[in-house]
Amino acid sequence: MGNLTHVYTLQTISYVIQSTNKQQFNSDFYTLFIVMSGSGKLEIDHNTIHLSEEKCISIPPNNTANIRIQNEHLCFYQLQFNIVHLCNKQTTSPFKRVKEQRLLPFSQCRRLLEAIYQNRLAEDEHTIFEQHVHFQELMLLLLHQTIPKLVQKNDRQSVEQSINYLHKHFEKEWTVEQLAELADVPRWNYTRMFKEITGQIPLHYLNNIRIEKAKQLLMTTNDRVFEISQSIGFNNEYYFNRRFKEHVGISPGQYRRNQSSNLRVFAPFLEDFFVALGITPIAQFSHPKWGKQDYLGLQEVPDIDVQNGEMDRLLHYKPTLIMLDAGIERWESCHHLNEVAPICHISHPGENWQSTLFKIADLTGKTALMQDVILQYEDKVQQAKGILSKSVYGQSVAFLRISAIGITLYAGPECGYTGPILYRDLGLMPHPLVWSIPHNQRKAPLTFDQLLQLDADHLFITFDKQHSIYENEERTILKTSMWKNLAAVKTNCVYEVDFLTWMNYGILSHSKKIDDVLHVLG
Repeated sequence: MGNLTHVYTLQTISYVIQSTNKQQFNSDFYTLFIVMSGSGKLEIDHNTIHLSEEKCISIPPNNTANIRIQNEHLCFYQLQFNIVHLCNKQTTSPFKRVKEQRLLPFSQCRRLLEAIYQNRLAEDEHTIFEQHVHFQELMLLLLHQTIPKLVQKNDRQSVEQSINYLHKHFEKEWTVEQLAELADVPRWNYTRMFKEITGQIPLHYLNNIRIEKAKQLLMTTNDRVFEISQSIGFNNEYYFNRRFKEHVGISPGQYRRNQSSNLRVFAPFLEDFFVALGITPIAQFSHPKWGKQDYLGLQEVPDIDVQNGEMDRLLHYKPTLIMLDAGIERWESCHHLNEVAPICHISHPGENWQSTLFKIADLTGKTALMQDVILQYEDKVQQAKGILSKSVYGQSVAFLRISAIGITLYAGPECGYTGPILYRDLGLMPHPLVWSIPHNQRKAPLTFDQLLQLDADHLFITFDKQHSIYENEERTILKTSMWKNLAAVKTNCVYEVDFLTWMNYGILSHSKKIDDVLHVLG
């Protein structure tokens, strides 16, 4: 994480209604002029800047500016601020020179300015801090729009970027016009492309984001329904209740009452995280070829076959919460789980398993336990790394996933189920073929020629039965002379590991990988 080099501190804010033709401004501080209505000209250093609604002019200290109006009046906010440097590191500030820009979305800017201005005379610490936060939001809005666009985006990319922005700022007031303006795409084209990408029109999509957030808050907080509706962007509690019931089928209050009893969760492919936090799911996923995650010790927990659509059986176990990540889309049988119980969709970035663990711990009130779990894992990594640095120093390692349709080599320390554990956490040396996999690619198929080049000292392998037509078809490669001539095979340094243990991003999975490695290399 980078260190903060400076902060912006507001000195004064004033709202100016200029009716005289000319007015002069000079300040020892940095100054922002943000035009709310009217038009005019700002003259500074023999340069003229035309003023119109939604424009922002930033001026560094000790500059004299003359503002002239072009109609009956000109209305603008004038904000004076300072830059406080927190270290000696030299950085370039976007406010070091006179700059003009248009603020988008302007409704967001207007809301922040009104909040800052309303609290300008505050004396209590809480309100002063609130004003400071609003000012930082305003500065962040300005800074986002000063970042140069290195690549010219097409309209679709711009709409996709605005959708991502909407996910982060769903609580703000939005209109389709503002979203189209944010993307710099004509409104008619924006709505059409938005629906192509999401399958929904913009405001329906926004309401769905808000409702999903409300469901999480109802499950995990004691906030009143009114407070939740306000925090997610609904100013009217009645409208929120109506929208919630349309979307979920029950009222917010009833939804919360349904969650108040002991948590009964079904989280296919996320069970590892729940077990790590001391939560036993009421059912676990299984696959006809892959089996179950036996390493989790859930022998007494019933399993649900995600491949062959046994989801109706879930009703028998009465889950109160179903948690899914984006990867569930590949399993058609899971597409209608919202008919069984409330669903909480979670972003699971894979390699960043800490983020997923934190989100689940936050939703289930297990954050304290989560910290202990991570510390225990980190201690285990350090101890294992110390052992391996002596036992296999200078020896190369690779991981292969073998199926009936081919062999896959897994990537290096940044990507995939195995690389971050083998090469980053444990410090093992990847075979040169591992480095040939393109950056940010988790795995790559191996040709027979490439397999012949795989002279790694140690090979970890697992067998994927998914594509096998007959029993053990995936193992036929082991009988070939090409396989038998591999260096690791000749030295008896090939180690078979459990498929679901190693093809998993969970912390318990990673801990078991370390155990497996130490067992053969430690």
